[in-house]
Amino acid sequence: MPNWRSISLWMDQLDEDLTPRPALAGTLEVDVAIIGAGYTGLWTAYYLKRQAPDLKIAIVEAQFAGFGASGRNGGWLMGNLLGEDRVLSKLPAELRRASFDLLHGIPDEVATVLQREGIDCHYRKAGVLYCAARYPEQEKRLRAQLADLYTEGLSESDYRWLTPSELSSQLRVSNVLGAIHTPHCATIQPARLVRGLARVVEGMGVQLFEQSPATDWRPGLVSTAQGQLKALWVVPAVEGYAASLPPLGRYQLPVQSLLIATEPLSDAQWADIGLERGQAFSESSRQVTYGQRTADNRLAFGARGGYRFGGRLRENFHLSEDEIGLRRYLFGELFPQLRNVRISHAWGGNLGMARRFQPHMLADCKSGIALSGGYGGEGVGASNLGGRTLADLILQKDTTLTRQPWVLGNTPISRLSRWEPEPCRWLGYNAIIRSFVHEDRVLANPNSAPWRRAMALKLADLMEGLMR
Repeated sequence: MPNWRSISLWMDQLDEDLTPRPALAGTLEVDVAIIGAGYTGLWTAYYLKRQAPDLKIAIVEAQFAGFGASGRNGGWLMGNLLGEDRVLSKLPAELRRASFDLLHGIPDEVATVLQREGIDCHYRKAGVLYCAARYPEQEKRLRAQLADLYTEGLSESDYRWLTPSELSSQLRVSNVLGAIHTPHCATIQPARLVRGLARVVEGMGVQLFEQSPATDWRPGLVSTAQGQLKALWVVPAVEGYAASLPPLGRYQLPVQSLLIATEPLSDAQWADIGLERGQAFSESSRQVTYGQRTADNRLAFGARGGYRFGGRLRENFHLSEDEIGLRRYLFGELFPQLRNVRISHAWGGNLGMARRFQPHMLADCKSGIALSGGYGGEGVGASNLGGRTLADLILQKDTTLTRQPWVLGNTPISRLSRWEPEPCRWLGYNAIIRSFVHEDRVLANPNSAPWRRAMALKLADLMEGLMR
């Protein structure tokens, strides 16, 4: 058996047997066939069974539960959805506030399930600290974001500015200029959550087949090498692996996020840093950094990864020295005392990105296909929302969940926004990322001329606009 524990720090920490469950063999007739035993597939099965216990549900998984992004992410359980500001800005104030409240309630909803089902995934809800550090332009950008949030109807109880002195009671970062704190985020051990959910849905009567990659799928039918699922509904819950199930690859592209973790740090080292309550943190560059203090006192830290020509999946996540070095540099700038600490784990995963960077949820009643995906880097929480929403859509319920602006309802997949053809995607992505890297290098250099800093900012702003 492959060394499954090597795929991430989180899998390496598990104390359970990772031997895959038996593969699907023969033909099975069910009400709902789910492709993928990650968060979206498992949450969908869970909420369907909670509301309709008699439903026959089966899940086929290519490897084992949690092999994909669900077992490899940074462990931020956010009360947010990618692109929420653009979507909700079109709503009247009262409806917009209600939608924000729904999103902000995601961590609490997950906590309720964890308590009810006895899943221990090191859940700690102490919020997230979005820090302005390394260069002054970060403070300007972060304060502008805060002003936009207040304009949208949010308040200090949702997002609050912290001065460097106020921040120091939670996190001590070098050259910090301030931070935004929001309570609407928890940190978790991702693999413990996905593995726990798999056990729970099995206990509810869901059949879970591992080592069963889907070789073909269509309305009413999912085929694997050794068997078939005949179903009224098919749910392709594959997120970053959409390219393996045409035509989903037109709508959800795989991009990579890459992480490292330190060896366990000493009590003295953590006394210098903080994060006593398990807060998440980042610094506000376009490198998209994210970190947390793990339950065993490591620093887990990640940053934006890459995209491969043609939307090819990255299979090998043995990070290069440069990939590890960039992440070490970024957290070393925040915590100079950790610049030489030993890195114990390095890993990454494929996540799904929708065109216009806006997730989608739909259930096409005519074809019997339900889809939720394109979460970007916010999938830990968004997948719970997606699973709840798909359950209501499949059961044809009209609820607060199904009336949200990111829900397309009874819509075929073909109505989703498509990504541009190659080589446009690859050229565009690389041009955008290079502008971000250039901006960060220029702004991080205190000797950069003002005109050079202004040009780097304008170029990065322009390129970021193309992402929408």
